[in-house]
Amino acid sequence: MARTPAIAAAERAKLRFTLHEYDHDPDADSYGLEAAAKLGADPARVFKTLVVSVDGALAVACVPVSAQLDLKALGKRARMADKTQAERATGYATGGISPLGQRRRLPTHLDASALEHATILVSAGRRGLQVELDPRDLVRLTEASVHPIAD
Repeated sequence: MARTPAIAAAERAKLRFTLHEYDHDPDADSYGLEAAAKLGADPARVFKTLVVSVDGALAVACVPVSAQLDLKALGKRARMADKTQAERATGYATGGISPLGQRRRLPTHLDASALEHATILVSAGRRGLQVELDPRDLVRLTEASVHPIAD
């Protein structure tokens, strides 16, 4: 399996993590729900990484794949970032954007529900690859703000 910048960042930080690989279906309606189903994981533990624009500045929001992002929780003028903008800033393709190892480290927001679990899964930097780690390690490594941001 190819080493992604997300995996390299986790290794450099000496995080304890497990990689989970699955065959990605390019026709899947939801990358996150597909990951949960193919890995047999609770969708509340699988987090999608979304790039948003808050007052014109890009940021990352991680919410369970079973929920929707509450943009108002991030700010009055928060909106989803343009796909090209998100890919250019993070260095990852849509559907494989990881909160770890981004080309340009963006401020990160993590839904508070993550801390209810011993481990969560987030993209490891490409479609079909998830990294399972302690959410507290994700917070530490990304300096994430943890608050309710999921509907």
